[in-house]
Amino acid sequence: MAQLPNSLEARDIAAQLHSYADARKQEETGALVIDKGEGIYVTDINGKRYIEGLAGLWSVAVGFGEKRLVEAATRQMEKLPYYHTFTYKTHGPSIELAEKLIEMAPVPMSKVYFTNSGSEANDTALKLIWYRSNALGQPQRKKVISRVRGYHGVTIASASLTGLPNNHRSFDLPLPQVLHTTCPHYRSQKKDGESEADFAKRCAQDLEDLILAEGPETIAAFFAEPVMGAGGVIVPPDGYWEAVQPVLKKYGILFVADEVICGFGRTGNMFGTETYKLQPDIMTLSKALSSSYQPISALLINDDVYQPIADESHKIGVLGHGYTGSGHPVAAAVALENLKIIEERDLVGNVRSVAPTFQKRLAQLGENPLVIETRGVGLIGAAELHHEALADTPGALGARTNAMFHERGLISRNMLDAMAFCPPLIITEAQVNEMFDIAEDGLRAAANL
Repeated sequence: MAQLPNSLEARDIAAQLHSYADARKQEETGALVIDKGEGIYVTDINGKRYIEGLAGLWSVAVGFGEKRLVEAATRQMEKLPYYHTFTYKTHGPSIELAEKLIEMAPVPMSKVYFTNSGSEANDTALKLIWYRSNALGQPQRKKVISRVRGYHGVTIASASLTGLPNNHRSFDLPLPQVLHTTCPHYRSQKKDGESEADFAKRCAQDLEDLILAEGPETIAAFFAEPVMGAGGVIVPPDGYWEAVQPVLKKYGILFVADEVICGFGRTGNMFGTETYKLQPDIMTLSKALSSSYQPISALLINDDVYQPIADESHKIGVLGHGYTGSGHPVAAAVALENLKIIEERDLVGNVRSVAPTFQKRLAQLGENPLVIETRGVGLIGAAELHHEALADTPGALGARTNAMFHERGLISRNMLDAMAFCPPLIITEAQVNEMFDIAEDGLRAAANL
């Protein structure tokens, strides 16, 4: 990509280090500069329009250009542009949002703690879990378990919870207290002749075996997404959660449901916890909480988690944790308005309405010989490509297919060779078909290269 010396692309190369990119490749090719958005579409600085098939980063639930969110931010900026929640101080928007989230929670929750990203929410959850273990006089109970291919963020603690090799390489991660158990991906992890039901039971047995090997008295918590997102959109096999949750209860292990991607309608219910009948002690939320119009995240904790933490903070005299932007009034005001829109426009109902078409068109991608598997639920899915069919290294075919999508006006994301689809929740049935028409054409082009 040739760049003019003072173009935005060239200035970006000169000034910015990008996330999830090859920095040397970035120097050579530059970045796609997005200029504006409306509904499910974004437009680059050259005027080319794309369907945002990943809702930004799995997150823009109400679509781009929603004026009500702009107005909510403006009103709050004019009234109180910033305040904090440290040292017995607070403000209206954070109080109202905390009340709203407790009201919406699918299981009883006691308190809300605000952070600024999903990574921070999971990082804070881990710190509070350790704090609680000490409060209970169980200093040995500090290990936590997550899953291979799970994704929980990129801070030192949350990246350790993440079960993806490239989030660990050269970062000296994971932390030693973090363990990983079997990824519940039936196709890639099943044994010969193993049914889906038997595989789900084996996943639960693998978890219990790990707990017993480490010592149940040392395990504090289990972190898991209802549906794995950035690890490749891994939908749990039938019976998985019914088998896993009793293991956690048996050994008194806290369950943290990472709802950062699944929360606020993505799976066809307000929370993935409802879709899979989960009983978490902690829920972490972000992304669609504000449709990512403002950085905000939260963790909800039940009373069994809260009470020992409250006792310990009283003993010490302070809960020595906090962020400058926790419960930021502008972000909280935008999140409140965003949740109103989700409810008023029944976007969860829209997910249920268009999901059959979405899942049908996703499954039809499997007719392309490059596609080895499709999987999804609600308005999230992935088509995994068979890179060995073209003797490619892992990820090369996915990157090439992603480029074919871009050329045709669709922004997706390849997790190695799994092509993800996660559009804004406002998408219509006609737009679902438009998106998958482009994906089908892009796959054909990738197959013919």
